[in-house]
Amino acid sequence: MVHPHRFEERQRDAQARLDEALALAGAIDLDIAGGEVAPLRQPRPATLIGAGKVEEIKQQVGAADIGLVVMDAALSPVQQRNLERAWDCKVIDRTGLILEIFGERAATREGVLQVELAALSYQRSRLVRSWTHLERQRGGLGFIGGPGERQIELDRRRIDERMELLRGQLDEVKRTRGLHRSARKRVPYPIVALVGYTNAGKSTLFNRLTGAAVHAEDKLFATLDPTMRTVTLPSGRNVIFSDTVGFITDLPTALIAAFRATLEEVLEADLLVHVRDITHVETEAQAADVLQVLDELGVDAARREQRMIEVWNKQDLLDDERRQELRAEAARREDVRLASAATGAGIDALLELVDRRLAARDEIVRVTLRHDEGAVLSWLHQQGRVLSRTDEADGVHVEVALPLQAREQLTRRVGRPLDS
Repeated sequence: MVHPHRFEERQRDAQARLDEALALAGAIDLDIAGGEVAPLRQPRPATLIGAGKVEEIKQQVGAADIGLVVMDAALSPVQQRNLERAWDCKVIDRTGLILEIFGERAATREGVLQVELAALSYQRSRLVRSWTHLERQRGGLGFIGGPGERQIELDRRRIDERMELLRGQLDEVKRTRGLHRSARKRVPYPIVALVGYTNAGKSTLFNRLTGAAVHAEDKLFATLDPTMRTVTLPSGRNVIFSDTVGFITDLPTALIAAFRATLEEVLEADLLVHVRDITHVETEAQAADVLQVLDELGVDAARREQRMIEVWNKQDLLDDERRQELRAEAARREDVRLASAATGAGIDALLELVDRRLAARDEIVRVTLRHDEGAVLSWLHQQGRVLSRTDEADGVHVEVALPLQAREQLTRRVGRPLDS
């Protein structure tokens, strides 16, 4: 593993970036022979890194009989080919490695289609690299290769045809997802989406909040396919929590585009919960990367400020002094809660904050129900907060705070205009 660290990236911790790259490789159980940071003042068009470093790595590759070198950077096709010739082994870049992980982890039909489309877009720029996902004995997408693989030369026309087919299939999936979203709007429960850097603890937090059994482990990109569960908040309000794919520094553009349909859940969400690993040495830089991806998805700064809160996760891993410092800092901010998804500390405070932020967006509605409309009254208690109730001869006069999306359904339920 080689992390070319640009001179202008001094604000990022080079060792932390290398450690993250090694963790990416470990996420698909590669046998890691070693890793190093390669200082990079000026990128070389032919090989990215300098000739001296190319020769140094060549000696290491030959001595250890290494079959794969991962460059933790974006390589052009020319750079990739030149490095493979120089080192006489397979070379993949950061994009290829992340695509390999996604190819191995995608479980749903939609996830598989999205990853293949992203991989084909990446593959197209390399034209005749090997493509093995159609017939392989191991997971992944074939950038690394494996036993039993056969080489299939794909030209632009064949790739384009396959990409067109995948887009059509994804459009079908997107329409189905749109129907599901419309059905949820008829429920209607607010959507709370968990977002954050990969391995920040989103799935562990999701499990803690919902009692679900979503796969969660100490690996990058342990979760790819979105999961949704209903949760009852302290006020009695029902909401839907959504666990989403983690973001990462330099997330390939092709993957952002391919996963846009899945990440539309983020765009549609009533509230975003940004889960941060507050113990990580690069937690501030990781938070900036998450915001950048949200920008690319169309969640601009103004919208984020209105509907985002932060969870500073993994407080159980802090020493007492640091925990007290962060607790005091979080107390000064209305949009932050310090918590531990692993132990449950701070979860009640988080749910109360989610409850309060959603309540602030409620609409006050007045309605007079007939005495035989007890089912509607029960529904109002489930969907909102009943602020007052007066039983009169002409019916039950109710004032209720409802989520915006619930008012239309209330009108349909009672079949008449609401009180002014």
